[in-house]
Amino acid sequence: MADEALAALRHAADQAIDAATLGDALAALAAQPSPYGRERATAQRVADWAATRWPELTWRVDPLAHTATTPDSANLVGGSDPGDGPELLIYSHLDTSLTGGVDFDAPITGRHTPAPALDLPGPDGDIVSGFGLGVARAAAAAALVGYAAAAEACRAAGRPHRLTLLLAATGTHRHDPDAGPDDGVAPAPTTGGVLHHLRDRPLPAAAIVAKTSPPGILTAEPGAMFLRVRLSSGFHPALFRDTATPPGGLLTHLGVIIEALEEFRRVHLARRADPDAQVGAELGIGAVRAGQPGKPDLLPGAVDLHLYLTTVPGDDPAQITDALRATLVRRLRDTPLAGCGLAVAAHPVHPSAATAPDAPICRHAQDAWLAAHGRPAAALRGWTGSTDGVVLRGRGVPTVRLGPPALPPDPADPRRERYALPELVRFARLYAEIALRHQQASTG
Repeated sequence: MADEALAALRHAADQAIDAATLGDALAALAAQPSPYGRERATAQRVADWAATRWPELTWRVDPLAHTATTPDSANLVGGSDPGDGPELLIYSHLDTSLTGGVDFDAPITGRHTPAPALDLPGPDGDIVSGFGLGVARAAAAAALVGYAAAAEACRAAGRPHRLTLLLAATGTHRHDPDAGPDDGVAPAPTTGGVLHHLRDRPLPAAAIVAKTSPPGILTAEPGAMFLRVRLSSGFHPALFRDTATPPGGLLTHLGVIIEALEEFRRVHLARRADPDAQVGAELGIGAVRAGQPGKPDLLPGAVDLHLYLTTVPGDDPAQITDALRATLVRRLRDTPLAGCGLAVAAHPVHPSAATAPDAPICRHAQDAWLAAHGRPAAALRGWTGSTDGVVLRGRGVPTVRLGPPALPPDPADPRRERYALPELVRFARLYAEIALRHQQASTG
């Protein structure tokens, strides 16, 4: 009887998910920029559309506290009639890695033109393209539609259920480059859309993170931290560069510090290499700041290099920071940079975390994957992407991450990310299937 009930719910949910609804969800999510800390307008637009499309469900815009980094920020929370069973949270986020604004994006993209608009396919097409789909509008649209279909199927059948959708603010990693001490470890952040949602409410029994992912199911994710390396020297006009410390100025010897950082990366990753681990470490130099562009006749007295590092189980941010500092001291000792000041600051975001592969939510995800793809999910190894899934796992919430695969971006403009609309439909149905399996196992 349970199998028959699940089959009936699945059929109802599948019938409610189609390409047109996915396209409408994407259009609502992509109608305007949704940068980190300024997601409220998009949250309201999506809530208004969803309330018209699914009026029986509840849609709430939940503002975050107003701060310098979140001046107009809000979560979108979808709710269905609560039952007495364990709650399942379906999570994605509203903000995009790039902002859609030229001032912030151009140093990263190398382009000074407006972000490309959403392009939905015509009657004979199945490719959707546009800005911000990879992080995270494509998966968020699939999560939204899949959640609503599952909740509506349960409601119409009179089945008790506790399903919640969270499209969170501030779901991408950001760091204030001027924050924290010149040396030592800064405390972990205490704000953010998912933490705001979890505060002062019971934890969900399980969670799904909907993000573009490798072709499988992630039950673990690495942590993340920011590192800042600062070299400093005295004030020197370019006119007297030969008498500067170091001779020629700091930027003349930038290659020395970059080579030292690359050596640290090679050793750091080699020590963490584990071909059997689902997660892996990575380190990248993402930004260099020095001098004043409008005053290049003055040599910079400080150069900051900003790094992003993903961490694996057992990593200690303080130990990583000490090891990096020791490598730099050793590598710079016999170079022109030896007489310069050196400071290394670490800013942990969150540690890595994992869910037991035999947890019920993992079994539901595996069963749903098999039903959707006709084959078991492939084993994943060495994944280096970190999301708020680690925040949920760190608070004891069993969590899986899975999402639609991206197609290669438009070669004419890589900001135009591309997805197969049938795959978004497939993943919306997959999210609904996991939710229905959770509901069925929880309530019988």
